Amino acid sequence: MNSMYFTEEHQLFRKSLQDFLQKEIVPHIDKWEQTGTIDRFIWKKFGDMGFFGIKYPETYGGLDLDLFYTVILLEELQKVNSGGFAAAIWAHVYLAMTHLNAEGDEAIKQKYLVPSIAGDKIGCLCISEPFGGSDVAGMRTTAVKKGDSYVINGSKTFITNGVLSDYLVVAAKTSPELGNKGISIFVVDRESKGLSATKLNKLGWRASDTGEIAFDNVEIPVNQLLGEENKGFGYIMQHFALERLIMGINGHARAEFALEYALKYMSERQAFGRTIDKFQALRHTIADLYTDMEMCKTFNYAVAYRLNKGEYVVKEATMSKLRSTKMADEVIYQCLQFLGGYGYMEDYPMARLLRDSRLGPIGGGTSEILREILAKIIIDKKEYKEAT
Repeated sequence: MNSMYFTEEHQLFRKSLQDFLQKEIVPHIDKWEQTGTIDRFIWKKFGDMGFFGIKYPETYGGLDLDLFYTVILLEELQKVNSGGFAAAIWAHVYLAMTHLNAEGDEAIKQKYLVPSIAGDKIGCLCISEPFGGSDVAGMRTTAVKKGDSYVINGSKTFITNGVLSDYLVVAAKTSPELGNKGISIFVVDRESKGLSATKLNKLGWRASDTGEIAFDNVEIPVNQLLGEENKGFGYIMQHFALERLIMGINGHARAEFALEYALKYMSERQAFGRTIDKFQALRHTIADLYTDMEMCKTFNYAVAYRLNKGEYVVKEATMSKLRSTKMADEVIYQCLQFLGGYGYMEDYPMARLLRDSRLGPIGGGTSEILREILAKIIIDKKEYKEAT
């Protein structure tokens, strides 16, 4: 099945990425999980290897490769067993940088995208708010135009890379009276006066810094606007398709990692004179879990194939995230059970996997929100169209 989507070049890339992650990342993971801070030199190493530029134009230092290289990157990041580290990387590459590339003018791309690809600058995307959550249209942060500047006031929360990033891609209302049609997107430098960030204490994703950000009369030049004024909601919705597919792929990848680990453990753990992978009840449970994981993976690959061809797959990407994140939680919960008491110990990978996986049905749009979006598409025949 993999040969339908992955060439020999893809597989060589996967092997080189695996080697890099095992050598440069895995030895540091436990420390980063404890400190909640990823050492800065790692970002530069990722940039030097070209991993930040996989999907971006060669003009800006990228590699301009097809989407299945991104699929490989996402899958292998899940297998270092740190959802926080994986999130910090993909939030930079596929959330912040996506807006720079899609809506930024040439000056913004040179100032922010080029160093982002090189690993010299780290970005974050600021959409969620304390009172809004998944309700993007209900955001309260404003950006008021005054002469050659915009003045931003408000707050954002649950922002991955929100404390240690160098720049922020920020959604704010430029015409509040227009509701969701009055949102714009800006890029804001970290050192901007009036900007402050507080680190949040999370259940999982411990290696990533997740922040609550306050904007107190933050003044930025008008040329920091991304795209057109009041078109921000469309930009956000358009890129949500990629974000949801990313989280769906993350789901099937961490479930696969959990199953691989559980199978290895079960082949070595003995009870009542035989390894526990010989007990029918456990074997049949594995068969069910593996089937669910493979079905999600197959669907996600098919959606990635269509997105790579330029199709607007908002419905399918929403389904991907909804189902794959739920599946991952169920698989990992059961895999922890296979380990018995050892599954509850932090010295084994399942405890962290369980905590990290639980963010899947929450972040990037809760499962409840996604179900309503799908209901509108399926029942009400609502059509979502590309903004650009």
